[in-house]
Amino acid sequence: QVQLVESGGGLVQAGGSLRLSCAASGRTFRTYAMGWFRQAPGKEREFVTAINWSGGSTYSTDSVKGRFTISRDNAKNTVYLQMNSLKPEDTAVYYCAADSDAWGGIRLTSHDYEYWGQGTQVTVSS
Repeated sequence: QVQLVESGGGLVQAGGSLRLSCAASGRTFRTYAMGWFRQAPGKEREFVTAINWSGGSTYSTDSVKGRFTISRDNAKNTVYLQMNSLKPEDTAVYYCAADSDAWGGIRLTSHDYEYWGQGTQVTVSS
């Protein structure tokens, strides 16, 4: 079992930055691929970015490429999402998730991720 707790959300003006953290419990964290998803009001949850178990491979959806960076510190059981140049359309609840069966790779769909955090709200004002 893995428990995930996100932090770092908040209200920021367009063009600003936020850094989200996701702290994981459990010794197996370092074997899991990790992803960030988001859900805006009235919309389905969508993939944002993910990182493989070692941190050597990442993938991001086109809308955040060049603005968002995912990273992880396996010694601290933590994954991060650095968000720069934020836009009002980035407003959503952001969730981190863990995938135990990625076999060194990255998967993009939410049903592949077994463990989820409770989410943290990010609001970007125009």
